[in-house]
Amino acid sequence: MGNLFGSPKEEPPPPVVLVPPLFDFPPLAARTRMLEPSYDLLFGKLALRCLFEDYFEQAGQFSTKLMLKPIDDPHVDLVATVSGPLSHKGQGIIDGNALFRWQRDLDDPHTFVDLFVSNSDPALRLRSCAYYPKFGVGAFSSFPLLLRKRIRSEDYGFMGLRYGSEYLSVGTTMVPLLSATEFPRSAWVVAKFGRLNVGVQYKPQEQGKQSVEGDVMSRFKDLNNYSWAIGYGSGTSSPLTPSYNFGLELANSSKLIASFYQHVVVQRRVKNPLEGDDIVGITNYIDVGFELETRADGSDLSKSNEDSIFRVGASWQANKNFLVKGKLGPGSSSVALAFKSWWKPAFSCSITAVRDRMSEKTSLGVNFRIEDLREASYQRADPNYIMLTPNKEHLAEGIMKNVGLRPMFKSDIDSGNFDNLPRDLKPMGKIL
Repeated sequence: MGNLFGSPKEEPPPPVVLVPPLFDFPPLAARTRMLEPSYDLLFGKLALRCLFEDYFEQAGQFSTKLMLKPIDDPHVDLVATVSGPLSHKGQGIIDGNALFRWQRDLDDPHTFVDLFVSNSDPALRLRSCAYYPKFGVGAFSSFPLLLRKRIRSEDYGFMGLRYGSEYLSVGTTMVPLLSATEFPRSAWVVAKFGRLNVGVQYKPQEQGKQSVEGDVMSRFKDLNNYSWAIGYGSGTSSPLTPSYNFGLELANSSKLIASFYQHVVVQRRVKNPLEGDDIVGITNYIDVGFELETRADGSDLSKSNEDSIFRVGASWQANKNFLVKGKLGPGSSSVALAFKSWWKPAFSCSITAVRDRMSEKTSLGVNFRIEDLREASYQRADPNYIMLTPNKEHLAEGIMKNVGLRPMFKSDIDSGNFDNLPRDLKPMGKIL
């Protein structure tokens, strides 16, 4: 009878918590991680590198980066960079370079070939990497084809072999154009035991100067050529889950490096007149990290500014358009504000303020980017990539709805089931 007097009220839509895309995920450094020893990327090193370097421009400098790929062939892309002083009175010249890359599989960045061209050394460089996930075996190489002077062993290029699995990584690199007495250029072993990572790396400090066979054994016996590290952490490499990592490294038996990195996923209330009434909150990403490096070989520590280095940094992504970063070091502090539009191609710009405490001067740096490499995996307008709260607003963990596929629950993400996530938000692979 109620229908005779009026239509039934429609149920309001469930509350929605927006999940914006990250500014840079996966990071560009992850595309070439198979060229580097696992020892140099684990223990939070890659995350700390992105935290302390990305969107921070040098004082009085500008840089412009163009990252594009053709529409009809997504397997290739081009990254071109131009940088130099902001003022014509500044010291330095305009640097330009371009990187052309071919990648075999869009979902697997570990098999590729790239060609680097620059107006500085090396003027031309060729790199390649082939990795076979079924066997966990990979081979990689890097050769500077045009170089003005070849002084170090690295100037002749290198080749490497590696084995990687979820719990073990073993590899070595060599310089094929030098004598056999220079083998290996480096070697590493990294293992994972639950949340604990341990690793050792052999890397001689001076190569290309010793050619006597007896010196090869002496380099292996020299503890200064070894670095040891241990790390403890939790979480996955997906940005949708919180994670942290603590690392302790004894580098070359002379430096003790302690580091900590934490990625936090938080949700805050939002009142935006441009959004609908069902929008109750937004997801934010907060990253915090620090690194302490001090001498451990018994040398004089009286000059603390020279023998001990400490830096701390933090970043906060308020939404899909704005990012704030800051870092504090022994000689200077920097604050960067970045804006990114998710057009196609995407455009971003950032301004960095650098305060030099020695000269008590503040300088600015500017960065511009145009990018078409990474897609905006999470967008408000796409119901595939929103978090729904079925009952209470503060339970913003709810459901991640995927149209055409079964719904993905937050418990799936916590358990490591990322099959229904967009490609750009999946972890970079279970490879140490």
